[in-house]
Amino acid sequence: MNIVKSVFCLLALTLFSATLLPSARADTWNKRTVVTFSQAVEVPGRVLPAGTYTFKLLDSLSDRNIVQIFNADGSQIITTILAINNYRLEPTGETVMKFSERPGDSPEALRAWFYPGDAFGQEFVYPKVRAIQLAQTTKVIVPAVTTETIDDNVIKTVPIVAVTPDQKEVEVAQVIQTAPPAAVKETEELPHTASSMPLIALLGGLSISLAIGLKLFLKLAS
Repeated sequence: MNIVKSVFCLLALTLFSATLLPSARADTWNKRTVVTFSQAVEVPGRVLPAGTYTFKLLDSLSDRNIVQIFNADGSQIITTILAINNYRLEPTGETVMKFSERPGDSPEALRAWFYPGDAFGQEFVYPKVRAIQLAQTTKVIVPAVTTETIDDNVIKTVPIVAVTPDQKEVEVAQVIQTAPPAAVKETEELPHTASSMPLIALLGGLSISLAIGLKLFLKLAS
């Protein structure tokens, strides 16, 4: 009976380990990142006071990403903003990249957010009036929406344009690379295959454990 008990304990442990696999990938899926700002910073639609915040992706499957900003422990949402992938942005080693220039003593505006290991930035989309100001001041192209306020009903469908430093409005696809280059896309597909290996190994171990348990059970029963 002790042998049978040991076998069933092993099976229970294996099944418990299988339930932990999805949660281990949670941060990679929503790109949860904790950031501390020593000074006030601007994000689309509002200014965040100095402090610690948690950034998460709400929708990581579309070419436009919805970024949620929470308080330090992630218990209270502060704002929801729109972003797009930009594969032309170079990671700076910092989790968040700021615009290089700002007028006077105004808070620095956040341009993009990088998750560790990503070859692209989540570039923030600003209301058009503010995007024009940032484009003129910093001499870079800024993605924008034509409405000054974005609620949850339109955030996934509101048109996005790109504003140039000379105040021209162009299509985003013409000036911002929202999709990975072919070479990068092929490289990124490799980890998807590798990521399933732990699950395959675990299922293999589970099958072996079941076979051993069944064999011992039949032996004892006879």
